[in-house]
Amino acid sequence: MALGRPAERAGPGAALALLWLLVRAAASPAMCPPGDAGCRFLSVADLFDRVIRHSGRIHSLSTDLREELAYLILKLLQAWKEPLSHFNQHIENFQELPGESLSKAKQISSMVHELETGVEKVTEKMQSMGIISNSLHGMASSEGAGLSISNEANVMSDSDFIHCFRRDSNKVQSYLKILKCRIMPENSC
Repeated sequence: MALGRPAERAGPGAALALLWLLVRAAASPAMCPPGDAGCRFLSVADLFDRVIRHSGRIHSLSTDLREELAYLILKLLQAWKEPLSHFNQHIENFQELPGESLSKAKQISSMVHELETGVEKVTEKMQSMGIISNSLHGMASSEGAGLSISNEANVMSDSDFIHCFRRDSNKVQSYLKILKCRIMPENSC
C-alpha cells in the first residue's frame, strides 16, 4: 500500500481529530502556571477565530507564490539541461546498456527542453493577462546557464543522478499543478 504525502494519508479523520482537540482544549481547564494573572480560558469561538485568521494568512501567502512558482519551475528545468546532456554522453560509453535505455535518456533531455518552452509560453500568457508581472521576461536561457551542476553529476552514481532528477521532475509537476489551481480555481483542485 502506497502511503503518499502526509496530507493525503490523513484524510478527513485528521481534521475531525484536530477539531476534537480544539474543542477539548477549550472545555478543559487551561494549563496556567500558579499565579499567572494573564492566563485565561479560550472559548471555542476564540479558537476558531484564531485558526480562521491563520488559514487566511496561509491563503494570502500562497496567492503571492504564483510568480515565484513560475520562476522556480523554469529554474529547475534550466538547471537540469546541462547535467542531462553530460549524463547522456556518459551513458553512451556503456556498451552493456540496451539501445532503448539510451533512447529514453535522450528523450528525457528533449522533453525537458520542450517542457521549458511550454512553461515559458504559459508564463508569457500569464504576463499578458496581468496574472504575474513581467519580471520573468528574458529569464530563459541566459540566467539558466549559471545553474550548472555538471561537476556533481559527474561524481554522482547513475542511480543517484536518476533519483535526483525524478525528485525534481516530481517537484516541477507538483508546482505546475499548484500554479494551475491558484490561477484557475474553477478546476476545483
